Amino acid sequence: MAPRCFVIGHPIAHSRSPLIHGEWLRAHRLAGSYERIDVAPADLPAFIGRLREGEFAGGNVTVPHKEAVMALVDGISEAGRAVGAVNTLWRENGRIVADNTDVSGFLAHLDATVPGWQGRVGTALVLGAGGAARGICYGLKSRGVARILVANRSRGRAEELAAALGHPLEAADWAGRHALVGEADLIVNTTALGMQGKPPLEIDLSALRPGTIVDDIVYVPLKTALLTEAARRGGIPVDGLGMLLHQAAPGFARWFGVMPAVTPALRALIEADILKA
Repeated sequence: MAPRCFVIGHPIAHSRSPLIHGEWLRAHRLAGSYERIDVAPADLPAFIGRLREGEFAGGNVTVPHKEAVMALVDGISEAGRAVGAVNTLWRENGRIVADNTDVSGFLAHLDATVPGWQGRVGTALVLGAGGAARGICYGLKSRGVARILVANRSRGRAEELAAALGHPLEAADWAGRHALVGEADLIVNTTALGMQGKPPLEIDLSALRPGTIVDDIVYVPLKTALLTEAARRGGIPVDGLGMLLHQAAPGFARWFGVMPAVTPALRALIEADILKA
């Protein structure tokens, strides 16, 4: 039987995952399906029961289920445990296993956009301290970044994140973020600030050194004000769309047995869909 896969969330109509996986299924001429399914929090255990019984090969999990689903599975990857959230599920020898591929997606996109970035990044400045920040900080730590500064509007949350992941994370004051720009070799915005419909991200880039990598995980709009200003000052912009595309690949490989490529054609397809929305 052809594998049947899903993305669950509440709401879920906005998800572009079916477009990504549908394109890969077509490109590789594979039988299978990938669908959006709206699952309310109260219905999550019953839905995972359907996965356990074999109705699905696996799927993706998005807000608000990325933490709650962890109590319903049988195995969790190291990244999932460290981050405290998962986004990818699959069945393996009768068990349900969960992973957090946002970590590998962030790193894969950075690798593709700025090859050799690890050799030039001693200090990273991460803006935000939520779930996305936790995954990204875990990824940067795993790659050996020597100093990771976490600046958040609530300093307490930044301190909690630094304590949870340990050295080399340090909490920093949100008010001090402008001054830290000059110390950073990599700046990552993990907040929703600057996203369409959200308040702008206010950060003074006048101290930005040319060649500094500036990564914004927001992808609507495709080119945020942060990336535009960074490029104007000689920084290297890295957009959020690539992270979305790369995080999808490991799950596809688990469910359909083929590791797909993030191609210019796939990116163009998703860009067109974003601009149409």
